[in-house]
Amino acid sequence: MIVEARTYVLHPGQVPRFMSLMAEGGIDIEKRHLGNLLGFYSTEFGSINKVLHLWAYASHDDRTRRRQNLNADPQWQAFVPTVLPLIRDMNNEILVPAPFSPPIAWASGADVDGMGSTSTDVRT
Repeated sequence: MIVEARTYVLHPGQVPRFMSLMAEGGIDIEKRHLGNLLGFYSTEFGSINKVLHLWAYASHDDRTRRRQNLNADPQWQAFVPTVLPLIRDMNNEILVPAPFSPPIAWASGADVDGMGSTSTDVRT
């Protein structure tokens, strides 16, 4: 299991517009292909004008396949030009969880531990 952290530094004042465009349709296209959205955030303090989103994948191959499918989607190809001018810089990191990292709840409802195996959530 890996987590992709995508960080975008937007031009000043563009976070609300970016978030609005994503909410109006961009995120639905991404979720349809990428699947396991862990979170979508913007910064309030520190380094501002940043948007960060985290995606979980079963493996590097899973990520590659899902990203290729997203990039081939005509709806995504039409959407990207609406947000691209708002972005000043992009950074992409692949995070590999430690064996003791807490489980991640996948879109399927199953929890996946840091080593990629499913576990049962026993919280009540």
